[in-house]
Amino acid sequence: MGIQDTRQQIEEYIRSQGATLIGVAPVTRWAEYKEVEPDYRPESIWPRAKSVIVLGVPVLLPILETTPSIHYTELYETSNRLLDQLAYRLSVHLNEQGHSAIFLPRDGYGDIRVLVEKPLAAFSHVFAAKYAGLGTIGFNHTLINSRYGPRARYVSVFTSLELPGDPVQEKDLCINCRLCQKVCPTQAFTPREDRLIADMDKKACAGYHSVLRDEHRYPCGVCIKVCPVGEDRELYQSKENRRYLKEREALDKNSEDPEYRSWVHIRRHGSNGDRIY
Repeated sequence: MGIQDTRQQIEEYIRSQGATLIGVAPVTRWAEYKEVEPDYRPESIWPRAKSVIVLGVPVLLPILETTPSIHYTELYETSNRLLDQLAYRLSVHLNEQGHSAIFLPRDGYGDIRVLVEKPLAAFSHVFAAKYAGLGTIGFNHTLINSRYGPRARYVSVFTSLELPGDPVQEKDLCINCRLCQKVCPTQAFTPREDRLIADMDKKACAGYHSVLRDEHRYPCGVCIKVCPVGEDRELYQSKENRRYLKEREALDKNSEDPEYRSWVHIRRHGSNGDRIY
């Protein structure tokens, strides 16, 4: 079986298991782009790695729009479990084909409180997804994908199999609208003049997530719900950004505002506290 046939077989297998987005990055791309420190590159974590296969699944926009809510918590945790299962199954599948492989879980911390104190993971699935051709990194540090904007989650499989990489997306998909900055509950993003990606107060972001975790409505997700990029907006016919920008002001005036009634209804159930946005 040729390498292209092997790649096709891998993709067919993992799609049959439930993966939606799939990309491949040769480990040499980390050194080529020089954006990730050497200790955080694949070959430093597992020296046998030659390729990184990145798998992604979408976050469903109408559920995300209810954040903070137990419904979004369940969606987030369901996608996490699916990603880990997909990555484990693909790793075993590759091993059975004679190609050593391991996976790194979609999150690299044991509890959000750990992230508050140590806001850095051992490996970035965002950069892996970028190098696997799945999108570009936007203003708010998330990967922007043409199909789902930032509304997708990713996991990485390291393998000793040398696979051809997918083309890296060179043109930025982030349109620098900064809606994510405007609506961020912690105002964690500070624009920079020398690059598209903002400076980010990761401790402030993680600290807010910790509060939401105690209320059983974690994570936040506001910055990814408002992003206008993504074909999913057309699918769900959700293209009106004014609704996001006016949400807090409208609910401060009237907690029963008809435009937000369905979101508020969900937020009031299944979690602690009375937060309506």
